[in-house]
Amino acid sequence: MAISAAGLRVQGQRVKVIAENVANSNSTADTPGGDPYRRKVLTFQNVFDRALDADMVQVRKVVGDRSDFGLVFDPNHPAAGPDGYYKTPNVNGLIEMTDMREAQRSYEANLNVIETSRSMMMRTIDLLR
Repeated sequence: MAISAAGLRVQGQRVKVIAENVANSNSTADTPGGDPYRRKVLTFQNVFDRALDADMVQVRKVVGDRSDFGLVFDPNHPAAGPDGYYKTPNVNGLIEMTDMREAQRSYEANLNVIETSRSMMMRTIDLLR
């Protein structure tokens, strides 16, 4: 159950980062020629829990996606540089929705493991009565 709970925590954090990316998908820079919102991604790591004698997952860090920004030509835009282009965030809605679906399914799988474990423990207790 503790391993699945760690998975729930990680997937919950992943959903929060994805939601932040989607919310900022149309954010542009405040200054001409500046950089807009940069997509964030999570990196995971295994951590050995000595008490459980098992590997657990946790978020290693949240990093900015280093992919290129998009460029749009609009000389009248407040963030446009001297060449008339302004940068758009490197957030792709399709990728974010795919990641969200994957995180949701992983969350549900971990939740099912917890529910099944709890049910098995309750049945064991009932048998011992």
